[in-house]
Amino acid sequence: MKKIAVLLLVAVAMMIPAFASGSGESSGPVVLTLSEVHAEGYPTTLADYEFARLVEERTEGRIKIDVYSGGTLYGEETGSIEALQIGDLAFARVSASPVASYVPALNVIQLPYLYRDGDHMWQVLNGPVGQDMLNEIEASGSGLVGLCYYDAGARNFYTTKPVGSVADMAGLKIRLQNNPMMVEMVQLLGGNGVTGIGPNDVYSAIQQGTIDGAENNWPTYESMGDYQVAPYFVLDGHTRVPEILLASKAVLDTLDPADVEIIKECAKETQAYEIEQWALREESSEAKVTSEGVIVTELTPEQLQEFQDRMAPLYAKYGAGYEDLITEIQNTGL
Repeated sequence: MKKIAVLLLVAVAMMIPAFASGSGESSGPVVLTLSEVHAEGYPTTLADYEFARLVEERTEGRIKIDVYSGGTLYGEETGSIEALQIGDLAFARVSASPVASYVPALNVIQLPYLYRDGDHMWQVLNGPVGQDMLNEIEASGSGLVGLCYYDAGARNFYTTKPVGSVADMAGLKIRLQNNPMMVEMVQLLGGNGVTGIGPNDVYSAIQQGTIDGAENNWPTYESMGDYQVAPYFVLDGHTRVPEILLASKAVLDTLDPADVEIIKECAKETQAYEIEQWALREESSEAKVTSEGVIVTELTPEQLQEFQDRMAPLYAKYGAGYEDLITEIQNTGL
């Protein structure tokens, strides 16, 4: 049955073009598709719909965007990126991580403990550094166009025991995404990074003692129920990896240049909306878990510096060749 379901999903995706005339006549709207792996009601999904609304309104109905959420069109972000490149999809909201394959400088903004806080990150992303990276996506020849950044919050550690210093991380088995840099990050903090555990299996893995905790943002920590088995949440904010709303250059090239500019302007406008929605979601998630007994540890500047200092070997390895860029980011807003 699973195999049949997968085949049906692929068939549906193949039948939905990136764009199509609404009526076959020049007066009909152009219908474009947008792929989103997050569920209905998620901050990025809400921003997708706002983007679609603005584009239809500003183009006076010439362009309509259909949003496919929950991975119904492409279940993996890499799949949607490939579809964008060949023009089989018009838009997709993805993490910045896979886009770094085309713009290596994007790896820099994923370095642990790079930002002082969320405001610092947005100063960087909305400033010359972030906007240059966005422009480099189109200039890379990848067939992708970077429209804007969306917030995905900060990833923090949550564990079965309190963590307030680097010493407290010693020996802890922490579930991580399959990312070598993150595994090295935990090792440098004295813990053991564990990969190969899906997000839906984190709860049981903690419950069974296979791992001592994991790391993620507030909404995921709350929605997956992990707070029930790992009630200690430390606000170390080790990474802040933004989302990016991408467009297909092949699709945009078929549109009137004036409408392309409208699309780009609308995307930029939705950034503030998504940031607001993300803040609301974080607030509600934090309120829920703390009301159920979660202990939140806020690190002092000195304690946070201790975590950051441990990253020197990692910065030397993954930041090689980008030292000036890293310094520029760290000095932004000072």
